[in-house]
Amino acid sequence: MAISLLECQCMIDACADAGTHLIVGHSHSFNMPVRMARGLIRSGKYGQVRMVHAMNFTDFLYRPRRPEELDTAKGGGVVFSQAAHQVDIVRLLAGGMVGSVYARAGRWDRSRPTEGAYSAMLDFENGAFASLNYNGYGYFDTDAMMGWVGEMGIPKSNLAHSLTRQKSMACTNEVAEATRKADRNYGGSDYQATQPGVAQSFQHFGPVIVSCDGADLQLTPAGLTIHDLSGSHAQIAEVPAIPRSEVIDELWDVARLGRAPVHTGAWSLATMEVCLAILASDAQHRAIILEHQVRPPD
Repeated sequence: MAISLLECQCMIDACADAGTHLIVGHSHSFNMPVRMARGLIRSGKYGQVRMVHAMNFTDFLYRPRRPEELDTAKGGGVVFSQAAHQVDIVRLLAGGMVGSVYARAGRWDRSRPTEGAYSAMLDFENGAFASLNYNGYGYFDTDAMMGWVGEMGIPKSNLAHSLTRQKSMACTNEVAEATRKADRNYGGSDYQATQPGVAQSFQHFGPVIVSCDGADLQLTPAGLTIHDLSGSHAQIAEVPAIPRSEVIDELWDVARLGRAPVHTGAWSLATMEVCLAILASDAQHRAIILEHQVRPPD
C-alpha cells in the first residue's frame, strides 16, 4: 500500500473525505483457495485456528530489477514487495489481530543490497501463531511442492530458477537490467499476457497450511485439501476463465452491490504494520508490539 503508516493513513483519510471506498489489491488473498479456507474457518466446523505455516522460495531477487527495487528505503526488497502478500493471507486466515512480530531478514548478496529473505513469527491476540518464511535467492523452488504450478496458476519448468540466475549474470550493468525489466512489462517486446482460459489452476503464493483443532487445511493450486481423522479430502474448485477475476468481483460487489470490501485501507495498513515490524524486529533483535491491527470484515 505504501512504505510508511503515515502514507497509508493519508490514503485512508483522503478516501473518507471523498466519501468513497478504498480497496487495496494484495492479489493473492483474493484467490479462491484462501477464500475456501476462510469459509471453513468461519463456519467453525473444525474449531479454532491454532497455527498457520506459510513459505515461498522463489527467484524474485534475480529477475530483472530497476535500481529502486534493490533499495529498501525506496520500497525495494522482499519484505516490502513480497511479505505484504504473505502477511495478508495469514492475517485473513488467523483472524487479523497480530499482537507481536519477531523476525530476521537476510541480505546475502552485496551486488543486490536489500532483503532477499525473511523468517517471521506472528503471535495473534486469539492465541494462534504463524510462521512466515520467504527466500527469493533462486535456488530451491517451493513450486515443486505445488505440483510445478507457478504463482500465476500455469505449469512451469523445474529449471526456471537456474535460468533466471543465468540471465541475471549476463546483465552487465543497471541500464541493461532496467531495459530487460521494461521489455518484460506490459507493452514491452517480451511481454506475454496470460490468455483467458489458459490457467488450469489457481494462482498461489506458495504452500500454506492452517492447523485447526479438528483438521489441517492445505491450500493447493486446485483448491483445498482437508486432513482430518478420516483421512485427506480434496475440495476442487472451478478455476476462473479470467485471471484474478476474484479481484474484479470484490470491486463489483462494492461499486454495484453496495457491499463492504474485505481489503479496506485499514486492513491493508495493518498488513503494512506487520511488514514494517519484520524490518524493525530484524534491526533491533527483539519482538515488536503492534498497535494498528484490525479484524477482517464480515
